[in-house]
Amino acid sequence: MTIRLYKAYTPGTRNRTVSTFNEITKKTPEKKLTKQIKSNQGRNNRGIITSRHRGGGHKRKYRFIDFKREKINIYGKVQSIEYDPNRNARIALINYQDGDKRYILHPRSLRIGQNIISGENIPIEIGNCLPLEKIPLGTAVHNIELKPNKGGQIVRAAGTYAQIVAKERNVVTLKLPSSEVRTVNKKCYATIGQIGNIDASNITIGKAGRNRWLSKRPTVRGVVMNPIDHPHGGGEGKSPIGRPKPVTPWGKPALGQKTRKRKKYSNKYILRRRK
Repeated sequence: MTIRLYKAYTPGTRNRTVSTFNEITKKTPEKKLTKQIKSNQGRNNRGIITSRHRGGGHKRKYRFIDFKREKINIYGKVQSIEYDPNRNARIALINYQDGDKRYILHPRSLRIGQNIISGENIPIEIGNCLPLEKIPLGTAVHNIELKPNKGGQIVRAAGTYAQIVAKERNVVTLKLPSSEVRTVNKKCYATIGQIGNIDASNITIGKAGRNRWLSKRPTVRGVVMNPIDHPHGGGEGKSPIGRPKPVTPWGKPALGQKTRKRKKYSNKYILRRRK
């Protein structure tokens, strides 16, 4: 993936960068692998806003992604590479030998026409999916299961990968993109390679309207609100927040405060916390 830069023709193009989409080979998705989704605009089943700053935006269709890679020992050929509006990674349409078609997350350097396969005793090649115990140390992997047969749950964002650091007994030690080091059951499946679209994190939005296309509404700072609306509000002119540390609108610590539960069940699997 490459990024297109703009000259400052308008205020909106001054710092704007966009993807060139040069790896995309098909514009319309596979109809049987999509469904319509209705935007809830950050509201719950009672119509109350539980996630602020959401609403509007372009319509999207959901693409069913094969995170489980259940087609064991059946070869599939990469038919196309497509855009997915629901994630920053690209997706690849796989045509399997038995006639089935499925989407997977597109690994970096996986080309159209290449074959991929899932199973235990298969080659260590980009796009292949196999148990962690069968993958050599130092290999980059993504779409990793946390429980066997549940499907990939972590390392699914564009440009990310985890590294296999060690193996002992029934677990495999992984170094995650967040620098966290944790153990995972050796029977869990993972896909070889790094996820593509590695420059997704370097894109600059450039103008507020582009965020509105993505269903993101404006965010107002607490210091410019009234005291009734936010703990940071009130005061004359440009005033500080008036507290020792920043807080949320509901008075809980914000900006750097760790929110992970101290007694979470998975703490025992984490060998080194993320920074």
